[in-house]
Amino acid sequence: MANSETTQNAVERRAEELDTIAAVLPIERRDELAELLTDQDVETLRHLVNQGMGDNTLRALTSDLTYLEAWGLAATGHSLPWPAPEALLLKFVAHHLWDPQHRETDPTHGMPAEVDESLRSQGFLRSAGPHAPATVRRRLANWSTLTRWRGFGGAFASPALKSAIRLAIRAAPRQRLRKSAKAVTSDVLAKLLATCATDSLRDLRDRAILMVAFASGGRRRSEIAGLRCEQLAVEPPIPVENGTPLPSLAIHLGRTKTTTGEQDDVVYLTGRPVDALNAWMLAAKIDGGSVFRAIGRWGTVSKRAIDPQSVNAIIKQRAAMAGLEPGEFSAHGIRSGYLTEAANRGIPLPEAMEQSRHRSVQQASSYYNNATRRSGRAARLL
Repeated sequence: MANSETTQNAVERRAEELDTIAAVLPIERRDELAELLTDQDVETLRHLVNQGMGDNTLRALTSDLTYLEAWGLAATGHSLPWPAPEALLLKFVAHHLWDPQHRETDPTHGMPAEVDESLRSQGFLRSAGPHAPATVRRRLANWSTLTRWRGFGGAFASPALKSAIRLAIRAAPRQRLRKSAKAVTSDVLAKLLATCATDSLRDLRDRAILMVAFASGGRRRSEIAGLRCEQLAVEPPIPVENGTPLPSLAIHLGRTKTTTGEQDDVVYLTGRPVDALNAWMLAAKIDGGSVFRAIGRWGTVSKRAIDPQSVNAIIKQRAAMAGLEPGEFSAHGIRSGYLTEAANRGIPLPEAMEQSRHRSVQQASSYYNNATRRSGRAARLL
């Protein structure tokens, strides 16, 4: 009885400590995390928060740490040891990268049924089949990062582990799927915007989200959801020959996925996107705090920012309303769509990257080049 009370008190204490970092690290499953994570896990997360690590990186680390702890308990009956022995890392690979065809003849191949059932019942496993290699590599990389933050080394660079991953991927290849099956180019965007034709709060908000996300270089959904009035700065209007000057706005992105806290990336909005944003903020009476907020059933505007996943949901909902297939579009489709559209209009890649803020030419050109290869000279040599 005493042990049970001690355990309960420890869980409650961890839940309270998780609450103290929730402002930086939003956590929806606090009570469940408090049961899975150890005191040392929570302390590590608090340390990372104090170190000023990016919000998205912290969310990813927490998500992967929680999965690893849940898997460790299901697979071994114990919390993760720190540092993890090489045998445990190899077990992780074997449980997540396996050959479905081999599984048909050998039921013991891959993740054991009881481990699968445990993770699935807790909501950690949803799809059938092996994990994507990228997911396994990311979780191992975050495992390694957390190990280093605890002051330990590890076997993450061991030849045996690298070989196991390489052989597993070769034995069970998976097609790499894009985050969004189709890019949201200007023609698709026009169809989505056509569903936001009224002056209702929801239409004004969604129209502003779509236009700002696209025109600002294909901003990530986390950047759109987290946008605050303090990041906006009115710029001098842009002169137009024989026309009315266009309104201009600067968005100070601050720390993003590819920058540090000391850097302040700036992107610009011009013309219609500025008008759409102003119309939403005026109608919703927003003059401070979060720009894009939830709207209640009776048309009340919340004071809290929308969740990043809501941006994804809005795009899918608008796609359905436009008669498109919702499963083919996502928030990432706006990011890839911006660069695809830039290529279609002949805008040089460096200029497009200035607005999208891609750091990797290779990553940016993967979207850019796909739009130009089909009609380019290289495809018309004969």
